[in-house]
Amino acid sequence: MAPVREAHFPVPVLSDNPDGWGPTTLPEQFKDVPYAPFNKGDRVGRAADWTSQGYRRYDRDRQGGGGGVNAAFTFFQDQDEDSFQLVDTKPVQKPRYGPRRFFQNRFQNRRGEEGKRDGRDSGAGADRERQRQQRMQQQKRGQWNPYYDRNAQRATYNSSVDIRPEWVVLEQIPLSALSKLSFNAGEPQDVTTCGALEYYDKTFDRVSPKFERPLERCETRHFHKVTTSDDPVVKRLAAEGGEGAPAVFATDTILSTLMCAPRSVYSWDVVVQKSGGKLYLDQRDSSFDLLTVNETATGIEPAAEDSINGIASLSQEATFINQNFSQQILHKKGAKRQFPEPNPFATEGEEVASVAYRYRKWTLDGDIPLVVRCELDAVVDMKGQELLATVNALNEFDPKVTGVDWRAKIENQRGAVLATELKNNSNKLAKWTAQALLAGADLMKLGYVSRVYPKNNLKHTVLAVQAYKPRELAMQITLSSTNMWGIVKHIVDMCMKLEDGKYLIVKDPNKPFLRLYEVPSDAFDNDYVEEPLPEEEQAPPPEDSGDAEPAEAAPAADSNAAA
Repeated sequence: MAPVREAHFPVPVLSDNPDGWGPTTLPEQFKDVPYAPFNKGDRVGRAADWTSQGYRRYDRDRQGGGGGVNAAFTFFQDQDEDSFQLVDTKPVQKPRYGPRRFFQNRFQNRRGEEGKRDGRDSGAGADRERQRQQRMQQQKRGQWNPYYDRNAQRATYNSSVDIRPEWVVLEQIPLSALSKLSFNAGEPQDVTTCGALEYYDKTFDRVSPKFERPLERCETRHFHKVTTSDDPVVKRLAAEGGEGAPAVFATDTILSTLMCAPRSVYSWDVVVQKSGGKLYLDQRDSSFDLLTVNETATGIEPAAEDSINGIASLSQEATFINQNFSQQILHKKGAKRQFPEPNPFATEGEEVASVAYRYRKWTLDGDIPLVVRCELDAVVDMKGQELLATVNALNEFDPKVTGVDWRAKIENQRGAVLATELKNNSNKLAKWTAQALLAGADLMKLGYVSRVYPKNNLKHTVLAVQAYKPRELAMQITLSSTNMWGIVKHIVDMCMKLEDGKYLIVKDPNKPFLRLYEVPSDAFDNDYVEEPLPEEEQAPPPEDSGDAEPAEAAPAADSNAAA
């Protein structure tokens, strides 16, 4: 038997690496060979790849692997590189609508040649018409496109009151938080009504641009704008409520301003006085009753302050128009509708304007009564029924500013005129509607008054008069009654938690915020000296807290919505 030969397995040479793992020496066949990463998924097939960096970048983004590229395999062109300088890396912009421009120019040239053959003006008159069309297109583009000219400089407005350094900020409420509140106040209770009303002259229903009427001045009648705490009827009702009994008193002008605060742009302020559990919402001065013009307009820059189209001049003009218009459309020498109590502000022998003060009471949460003095302006006799109405007037000062000429469109396109006013004067129309709802008016008589000449702010003419039902107009302008009362309830609850004293609610002139300040007890009194502070010395507003809602806004909204 032959011997079995055993298999021979040579033992490989092993290198010991005490400091780590892997070989300690480099084999001879791999010396002086640069390292390059290798991936089995790489596409191989090129003898020389002069664009390896771009290829590697594409392959790495596509497959998620790869790694770095070895510079030893990258081609570099060193010759004549120093003489080359990169000037611009921007791509050449292609003309917009390039293929169509040729046809557009050819079409315009054809129109110009036809105009010359037909004898039409293609010189300076055509250039002026073309420029006018371009201006109109730019105005429409800026009117309807919210992103157009976003870098344009925005107008800044002044505060309605000088903020003193010693005033303390207690609350800061973003207007966006007020828009989410809701509360159902229920039906009001009539406490008493004072004054007398004249009847509406129905001949004004037939006024049109063809049969317009000049606006008459009413210089013999007096208009009383008395704040809440100075009202003798409010003082009597507060005394009847008992000492220490909680109650809130306000006027329809002040309450409607708070209700429509999310729509406001200009600055305004309301004085809050708390004494013995009773809360009085007052106006600081007579400027609170001035009406605004084009407050919510977009793309319309306000004119200079010394101009007749400045903000202050237009406010005074609008207030003047409303007072005269509210008396002109009445039968001055006819019968009057008398109410149980006389006008509380009229003196003996004084001729007062046609107005009725209706004191109404709502009940808020916690059985807190809210007494509001509301105003009515006229009585409308309609088919044997006497309807109570409020009277207001919109004014046009320059058709070129709004782009809508009332004399040309108010008769056949009155809806377009009203839509333009809703866009430019949303806050003013909302406040008028809120005042009519508070007063329980059956109708709103809305007049359209324009200047006779755009450059003369003293002569006006009545172009039309239209009647609206307050609830229907509120639905048309998206004015929610529950949201209005939610705002009032939130502000009342916030002020009821304060100590007795004087406070001030200020709308920021340039930011959508309401701020509650604590002011000295003698602030805004007759003996209170208030010198205007320089702008650099005024107290800066607190830092914005973003869109964060106040601590009580969200719970109030949830509880009111559940109710």
